[in-house]
Amino acid sequence: MEYLNYIIPIFLVLFLINRFMPAKGVRQITTAELKRELNKKDVQLIDVRTPGEYRSNHIKRFKNIPLHELSNKVNHLTKEKEVVVICQSGMRSNKATKMLKKLGFEKVTNVKGGMSAWH
Repeated sequence: MEYLNYIIPIFLVLFLINRFMPAKGVRQITTAELKRELNKKDVQLIDVRTPGEYRSNHIKRFKNIPLHELSNKVNHLTKEKEVVVICQSGMRSNKATKMLKKLGFEKVTNVKGGMSAWH
């Protein structure tokens, strides 16, 4: 029974690592790097914040698809094109990139720091 004292914390640590670590195969960029990415024509730019957050401040060319709607609206995206995802801090966009990878998207990019880091 004493081994249970070790197993539960180990599973908790593994869960937290999996939850907050970037997904494998997802490119991570800064907002400074994003400024260069905005010149690309063949890229899909997705903002996964709520409509209210998006209305109050967003980057041109980014389409608002809230995280909770992403799995239902993924058919609006092309798997062959790169998808760049942003949110407020980088947490929701990290979740979104994991979801997109599981759905078969190959070129997925997360903007670290999100809109909070955008100048």
